[in-house]
Amino acid sequence: MNHFDLIDGELACEGVKLAELAQAVGTPLYAYSSATLERHFTVFREALAAHADRLGTPLIAYAVKANGNLSVIRPLAGLGAGADTVSEGEIRRALKAGVPAERIVFSGVGKTDSELAFALDAGVFQINVETSSEFGRLAAIAADKQVRAPVVL
Repeated sequence: MNHFDLIDGELACEGVKLAELAQAVGTPLYAYSSATLERHFTVFREALAAHADRLGTPLIAYAVKANGNLSVIRPLAGLGAGADTVSEGEIRRALKAGVPAERIVFSGVGKTDSELAFALDAGVFQINVETSSEFGRLAAIAADKQVRAPVVL
């Protein structure tokens, strides 16, 4: 199920003892298993694929706010994952990690006009509008840019 194991009584990640990593690079040390991320994503994607005839092809979007480390986002992007973002910074991180704009969802309360404009310019897949005032601001920004905003209410 995951790639964290005991080797000679020591915790290891993907066959590398964490104590050896800590000694090599210092602490605190954050060790992520790309193999575990890939395995869990694949299991989830396969479970949803079993229902694709009813659901269509779902967008599985990783919540960047959970962990914005590019080493976490990049392997998921390589598998086709999208990104659920709540700020311009998170959109930029997702793009840098290789998530195509058309697989990015922009959610969250308190979006600024500049963030909404950035999301439109980037071509994100979907902007989840939280309030009627945000809807009005987004509509005005999109009209100024002469684009259609990809909105979900």
